[in-house]
Amino acid sequence: MVFYGTTILCVRRGNKVVMGGDGQVTFDNTIMKKTAKKVRVIEGKNKILAGFAGSVADAFTLFEKFEAKLKEHNWQLQRAVVELAKDWRTDKILRRLEAIMAVADKENSYILSGNGEVIEPEDGIIAIGSGGAYALAAARAMMKFTEKSAREIVEESLKIVSDICIYSNDSITVEEL
Repeated sequence: MVFYGTTILCVRRGNKVVMGGDGQVTFDNTIMKKTAKKVRVIEGKNKILAGFAGSVADAFTLFEKFEAKLKEHNWQLQRAVVELAKDWRTDKILRRLEAIMAVADKENSYILSGNGEVIEPEDGIIAIGSGGAYALAAARAMMKFTEKSAREIVEESLKIVSDICIYSNDSITVEEL
């Protein structure tokens, strides 16, 4: 499932977790906005990073539902993610949302999709959206062959993506835990 319109990348290195995303909003074959913020820090008992790819309106709905699940489950990321995925898969309205989410806290990172999937990466790297495969490749290479920080890897990978993917740009938002 590929959603056109963005790239979100999350990298863990050392004791840092960094998530970044480009700012382009595309409607059909037209760039509607260049500076959207698709990565957020959700403040609560624990700080949590969340980013989305896909429909902006659907993503806002998911952010609200995700934050409610976090509060309901005492800011336990894994539990909130599983419960949101269940609702997303079974609820008649949520099931129609066209978006995918990446979320992370200090210990865990997950990809959530509308068909109920909750995926935890093996290598500490999450990449979603139309430029996800490019971002994943760039981040893995930098993790393996450089000593760059998590933030540098996210920034450089997203710049590479912006040169390749027509649905992503170099107006990058980066958040760090």
